[in-house]
Amino acid sequence: MVALLTQLTTGEGLRPTQLDEVRLGRADRAYHRAPVLYEPSIYIVASGRKIGFIGDRQFAYDPNNYLVMAAPLPFECRTEATEAQPMLGVSVRVVPSVVSELAVQMRIRPRPASADAVCCVQAVPLDAAMSDAALRLLESLTAPTDAQILGPSIAREIVYRALCGPQGHLLLAMVERQGQGSQINAALQWMHAHYAQPFSVGRMADDVGMSVSAFHHQFKAITASSPVQYLKSVRLHKARALIVNEGTGAAVAASSVGYESASQFSREFKRFFGASPTDEAKRVRAFVAEPSAVDARAAS
Repeated sequence: MVALLTQLTTGEGLRPTQLDEVRLGRADRAYHRAPVLYEPSIYIVASGRKIGFIGDRQFAYDPNNYLVMAAPLPFECRTEATEAQPMLGVSVRVVPSVVSELAVQMRIRPRPASADAVCCVQAVPLDAAMSDAALRLLESLTAPTDAQILGPSIAREIVYRALCGPQGHLLLAMVERQGQGSQINAALQWMHAHYAQPFSVGRMADDVGMSVSAFHHQFKAITASSPVQYLKSVRLHKARALIVNEGTGAAVAASSVGYESASQFSREFKRFFGASPTDEAKRVRAFVAEPSAVDARAAS
């Protein structure tokens, strides 16, 4: 896996591949704890180490543990890597329709989440079956025809292997029709897709069929943040992507993600990322040879 990822990655960051649901990550040096935003995915690391932080929790994904994330979730991440031993990994996006189809074929049902397992992200020990599937996925990416014909089925197999694992219930919660887990997941999906629209906690709670207090409590149990904090994180990450990837000005980016005040946006952006929008754009462009390929979720 290390040899293949070294061959397939040409620079740092999280890069696209021939497959829409698959991205490759690389870091050639250590990076301090910084905000990131992952979509629902399975992240397998072949070399180096990443440590994620959500509230008081922390989790490591490395050559011994892969990451399962069942909802789009902002969190903070530290990367451990050196030039001699870079961080190399592959990310497979999890699509709810695929989880639903597999669950039907596997004849499994979601199980109630325990109090200590409600969060939608967990590190899982990497077993031989998952490692083998990841290796075959990377091998397919070395040839365009193989990637086109074999890649999608192997990416689907990786989701299947995660469903078979000890945290498979996190993915099943994505397609659960009843229960608070599905209600919060529906809210997360809406907020992730409609982040620029006006937002009301009371209306969202009503839309998903929960009281405001229950919605707040369960939302924080799953994301370790309040609904308003979550939405702010999503908006700032989306704005950062516009500024860094597309060269959008800060004022336009602010308006595009739902901010009414450009000055408020700039203050919150600097507080969140530790740099002004202009300085952050300069930093990332100096850091990556091909700015257009930068993914806002993986620059740190």
